[in-house]
Amino acid sequence: MGCGNVFFTLIITLSVALITYNILISANASLKQELPGPSTSSIIDPIIRMPVERSRKYGSNAQKRLFHTAVTASDSVYNTWQCRVMYYWFKKHKNGPNSDMGGFTRILHSGKPDNYMNEIPTFIAQPLPAGMDQGYIVLNRPWAFVQWLQKADIKEDYILMAEPDHIIVKPIPNLSKDGLGAAFPFFYIEPKKYESVLRKYFPEEKGPITNIDPIGNSPVIVGKDSLKKIAPTWMNVSLAMKKDPETDKAFGWVLEMYAYAVSSALHGVGNILYKDFMIQPPWDTEIGNKFIIHYTYGCDYDLKGRLTYGKIGEWRFDKRSFDTEAPPRNLPLPPPGVPESVVTLVKMVNEATSNIPNWGS
Repeated sequence: MGCGNVFFTLIITLSVALITYNILISANASLKQELPGPSTSSIIDPIIRMPVERSRKYGSNAQKRLFHTAVTASDSVYNTWQCRVMYYWFKKHKNGPNSDMGGFTRILHSGKPDNYMNEIPTFIAQPLPAGMDQGYIVLNRPWAFVQWLQKADIKEDYILMAEPDHIIVKPIPNLSKDGLGAAFPFFYIEPKKYESVLRKYFPEEKGPITNIDPIGNSPVIVGKDSLKKIAPTWMNVSLAMKKDPETDKAFGWVLEMYAYAVSSALHGVGNILYKDFMIQPPWDTEIGNKFIIHYTYGCDYDLKGRLTYGKIGEWRFDKRSFDTEAPPRNLPLPPPGVPESVVTLVKMVNEATSNIPNWGS
């Protein structure tokens, strides 16, 4: 009996100690904000964080921070063949080393299904009312994201906003961190240069104009909860900018990119400026450690491999050459001397078109 009482007393003592420990730990645990944003106590510039991200280790037991890749598109031939190529390479790299790539959605803002619903996971979004985009079809992008974020069942906690003319060249990790998004810095997004215009949308009480990052909405990896708050603002700021003649003239075809940068800043979501996110041939000539090829510019060369930008080359690859029909299989490779980035781009397009069933149909 004595031994039994001692054992019972020992069990009770250990249980009380364990409960007390858990209470103390819970009481001192920090609470996370619902809306991620830059820490007000940190003085580390987001750009300084980049080497930390690049050296992050991914062990087999590491906790994944998966992101969902979302691409907005119309039902045009031009957008469709690019999406098919993009999705081919997404699937190729999704489960590769260091990947945090989760699901994929093409957000089709035509308002109706097309012939590729079974090939590419697709969400149907409604376009803006007729005439509201004033011929600037990109304004459908933020409105499409608003609809998708409100209605879709998105499993991942992060979103990668990508575009049809992106080719993923290797598995992408989640480059965002500590409530900051991860975004590619564009040299032509210059908030300081256009401060007087931007103050219409980002008032002085919101802070210095440098709070607006030199980014667009793509490529950007951002927390899903943050994007749900940013997206309606992005839509409204885009429409307001387009209606204002001064702003429309100042920003032109990058207006909606400025609108996203402003909206992100309005919600206190800063961004890691990640130059290794992507390259843009022909200006960027090497792949290096980049994750995405963005083939927004035409690539024109003579037969000696010299760039003839602004003049149609003897050899060329320009996505705009295929606005009404998809590029054929087995495009001719560039001549000797053309940079690695352009050669890789054409080879990757050729591989995709050779393996996608019913290409050109």
